[in-house]
Amino acid sequence: MTNIVLTGFMGTGKTSVGREVARRLGRPFVDMDAEIETRTGMPISRLFADKGEAAFRDLEAQLCRELCQQQGLVIATGGGTLVDLRNRQGLMASGPVFCLTCTTDGILRRLAAAQDRPLLDVEDRRREVERLLSRRQEAYIAIPRQVDTTLLSVEEVARQVIEDAISILLPVCHPGGQYAIHIGPGLLARLGSLVRDAVTGARIAVVTNETIAPLYAEPVAESLRRAGLSPFACTIPDGEQHKTIDTLAALYAQLVQGDLNRSGTVLALGGGVVCDVAGFAAATYMRGVPVVQVPTTLLAMMDASVGGKTAVDLAQGKNLVGAFKQPALVVIDPDVLDTLPQPEFASGMAELIKHGVLADPDLFEELGHGPPKRQAWSSCIARSLQVKINVVEQDPLEHGLRAVLNLGHTTGHALEQASGFQMRHGEAVSVGMVAAAQIATVLGLAEPTLPGRIAAVLAAHGLPVTCPPLHAQSLWAAMGHDKKRHGTALHWVLPRDIGQVEIRADVPAEVVLRVLRDMGAT
Repeated sequence: MTNIVLTGFMGTGKTSVGREVARRLGRPFVDMDAEIETRTGMPISRLFADKGEAAFRDLEAQLCRELCQQQGLVIATGGGTLVDLRNRQGLMASGPVFCLTCTTDGILRRLAAAQDRPLLDVEDRRREVERLLSRRQEAYIAIPRQVDTTLLSVEEVARQVIEDAISILLPVCHPGGQYAIHIGPGLLARLGSLVRDAVTGARIAVVTNETIAPLYAEPVAESLRRAGLSPFACTIPDGEQHKTIDTLAALYAQLVQGDLNRSGTVLALGGGVVCDVAGFAAATYMRGVPVVQVPTTLLAMMDASVGGKTAVDLAQGKNLVGAFKQPALVVIDPDVLDTLPQPEFASGMAELIKHGVLADPDLFEELGHGPPKRQAWSSCIARSLQVKINVVEQDPLEHGLRAVLNLGHTTGHALEQASGFQMRHGEAVSVGMVAAAQIATVLGLAEPTLPGRIAAVLAAHGLPVTCPPLHAQSLWAAMGHDKKRHGTALHWVLPRDIGQVEIRADVPAEVVLRVLRDMGAT
């Protein structure tokens, strides 16, 4: 059981909220300032006067180290505790950390009668509060979970903290800033407050399809309305065959009809096609509006919703027209997987397994035993996504390293196209991963047992590991239109071992054709 940590400036409600959170959860509560007073036998004000602030900060750091080794606590820090990077990193590793905020007027009002604040023992309290807030701003904004307590009661803040604490938050940095991925059961019901905190305008275009709309469109719209936002529905056809410029044009018309202007936001509610088309629309409509990704399939959670790549297909190949559009927010609610058909669920597992092959051998081995139990879905999704995040943060615009995420996709995209998109994306990538491992073996880059190891884990999730009886030459021709081709050379992502891959551009056509035929192509 992880800790729950409350931090922020004095007067934002850390102690009061912490006590209420601890009471509701039946957990021990630790007020760090009170604990230091107990240990030293003197109030903080006297400790500052007699020993100085540096001595106090040393005691604070020591207590942080102790608390980081414990579990199941609710901790209220001092206002300056997490300005120290080591304290901040340690407590953030011990559990979710919430930074409580409040307006300057609100802080001064709450502290008007306080006589035990040594840092505010000055003539002009407002100026000192503003100075300290400015000094600590960088540390405070480095904490992704922020709760503005200005207009909320202690009970309201405590409820929000408890709801947020059961979710996982993964920050993603990119050249233009950063966004948060929230992962946790029940988040769809709280979508409105998350969106409200992530964007500025109230008008929200909820883009979905005919399959998802009856399941989730109204609950999502109601959550947005409760948060004071103004949603309207946009619908696109379901299926990869509709990921086209024509669908994009029809969506633009719906955005105009819904009176979405540059202060509005596009919210993608659906699978990979919805995430891609809505994301591309957001990147280009009125030269760009914010996009929030709310994936409803496992594949979209792992792939289309994170990383900023958006696109539509052309007749000549997949994703040939697109743009990079970083989301303002990603919200992943594993509960929506309960309505996902089994073949679609298996298709999404291909991406989790791919991330294990790329950089998480332990995850790969665990997935060899079959799908995780329901209660483990949030952590499993987070582990898999962290592999992708580590890559896209280093290469946000796919200039080099990010290409490793295309493991299995060169063959996979060709299979999708040659089959008339009868193969699901994850199914095609599954076959593509085995093909990549077979090619690596033929080239002497991997042990002969590697393709079988990868195939066994994929098969344990009901994924195909052999080619359908399509013409190998047709598949090779389809690869020639792949957007990952550089000049005349295809760039292949080849696994050397679990957790180790290599990008090669010198794979002979005869090797590819031989492997495809060995795997079942004609």
